[in-house]
Amino acid sequence: MNDVALSVLDLVPVRSGQTSAEAITASLTLAETADRLGYRRFWFAEHHNMPAVASTTPPVLIAAAATRTSRLRLGSGGVMLPNHAPLIVAEQFAALEAIAPGRIDLGLGRAPGSDPVITQLLRGSGTTSDVEQFPRHVQDIAALFTTEGATVRFTSGGEYTVRATPAATGVPEVWLLGSSDYSAQLAASLGLPYVFANHFSGQGLERALDLYRTNYRPSEEHPEPRTFLTVNAVAAPTAEEAEDRALPQLRMMARLRLNQPLVPLETVEQALAAEHDAATDQVVEAARSRWFVGTGETVAADVRAFAARFGVDEVMLSPVAGAYDAEPRDAAPGRTQTLELISAA
Repeated sequence: MNDVALSVLDLVPVRSGQTSAEAITASLTLAETADRLGYRRFWFAEHHNMPAVASTTPPVLIAAAATRTSRLRLGSGGVMLPNHAPLIVAEQFAALEAIAPGRIDLGLGRAPGSDPVITQLLRGSGTTSDVEQFPRHVQDIAALFTTEGATVRFTSGGEYTVRATPAATGVPEVWLLGSSDYSAQLAASLGLPYVFANHFSGQGLERALDLYRTNYRPSEEHPEPRTFLTVNAVAAPTAEEAEDRALPQLRMMARLRLNQPLVPLETVEQALAAEHDAATDQVVEAARSRWFVGTGETVAADVRAFAARFGVDEVMLSPVAGAYDAEPRDAAPGRTQTLELISAA
């Protein structure tokens, strides 16, 4: 797909019978595949205390992926900033930039990425995670990356300079992520690139992009607004297989929406054999209508049309293909197949 750049968003899914180690091994192999196929970026999400998601610490996963890839831009999709002190985030990503120069993206989000109990545990170490301070913390991180650093001013009048790393030769690219108008407007006011979480929300995309582009204030680093789109995708040799592989993640989405107990991701066989109920079927049907599921050719065509409709030259795929019982637990054949078939088309 030479006309649309492709990227990957990975939540490191954990399926039934799979360990965290096996899930991460599969994810790193997927990153190698994306690197080989010429994908532009590979971002890891941040979610906590979810039986089906192992992407709890994007910086650790990015560091591991950096040793297994050579061309991909690696990043967070995203770091949930209210959970972390800005200095820690800046130090981690400055170190990643030193490990993989010119290949690091820092995507920042405002949501907690978990339930209220986990949110309190993550924020228990201090007051820096006040969500109302999000705009200032974004600016602080950008300043900490620079060679000049950020200046702390004391009430007594003294000053203290803080840097994320002693002698930076490059800085990560900062992106703002969001699924509402708030982040779109903030990214526009700060002159930052912006990504709408279409793979998760799907509602309000057109309005968010319009707000971002209309209100954009050019910055030195980014004179023009810059954005791409995220989508859930499953590609297989046949449309029937693609639909079957999509079902486990669709049912997991229904559990989230219906506030049901979370479990490891079902295998395809488990999802197909599960009992049906009206509420689950309704959520599954609504989510499926926004996903790109089919053969490589049909999904590629959908991606092209989607990119053209919203005026972007890059689409980030969340490869949500499930696994069959017999497939190896330390690999992700369905997700790998999705990347290969869409790229080839």
